[in-house]
Amino acid sequence: MNSYEKEILKEIYTWQKKMKRRPTLVDRVSKNIQNKVNDLIPHKAHEVITIAIKNMIKAVVTGSEFITGKPHEKQSLEQRDKKAKERLVLYQRTASLEGAGTGAGGILLGIADFPLLLSIKMRFLFDIASVYGFDVRDLKERIYILHLFQLTFSSRQKRAFVYRKVMDWDNYIYKNPQSMDSIDWRVFQQEYRDYLDLAKLLQFIPLIGAVFGAYANYKLLDELGDTAINCYRLRILSRGDNDLSI
Repeated sequence: MNSYEKEILKEIYTWQKKMKRRPTLVDRVSKNIQNKVNDLIPHKAHEVITIAIKNMIKAVVTGSEFITGKPHEKQSLEQRDKKAKERLVLYQRTASLEGAGTGAGGILLGIADFPLLLSIKMRFLFDIASVYGFDVRDLKERIYILHLFQLTFSSRQKRAFVYRKVMDWDNYIYKNPQSMDSIDWRVFQQEYRDYLDLAKLLQFIPLIGAVFGAYANYKLLDELGDTAINCYRLRILSRGDNDLSI
């Protein structure tokens, strides 16, 4: 293991501690605020969000819309990390601009933001998987992507359950073959909706929603990038050879 990989392990350890952190009083208070704000959102908005998430899950697992190309081969972990962070910056800018644009229009455009942002997030995950050498044409890798999404955007209680599967993914997927039927999209979408923070919900307010939309989208992509990069780093390091395509 070279010096770069040793430094990366320290970053991964810090990230793992965050993933295993238990709910705090602030988390519970924030959740109560979110629930109250959520009640103010029109029922139609909730329907759109639910349908968008369900359709996105189906597209990820069964379609080819998000496949970005062959996995990157014969690169060091440091090279992969550099490319992944460059991709993250691009996707953050895209998400932030999209959030500002839809947030400026109030409820109607705010509703439109949810499927658009979902698409940006999923494209990012597919892109990052290829950067780290994983073939997204493989169904197992697509389902892994859904787990990364859920690991990022779930309650702390649910996160602990998903975290255990992700940390032992190769063994888990071998012992528990996955298919489209194995995805509980109802739980998936509910966890995602519950995770959305106050800033994201405030995007529905006309004019000032642009500020909140830009900030929330940037922040959500940052969290997704942190999870995806560290998880793929771990998978590469655990196999002991980061210079070859996985």
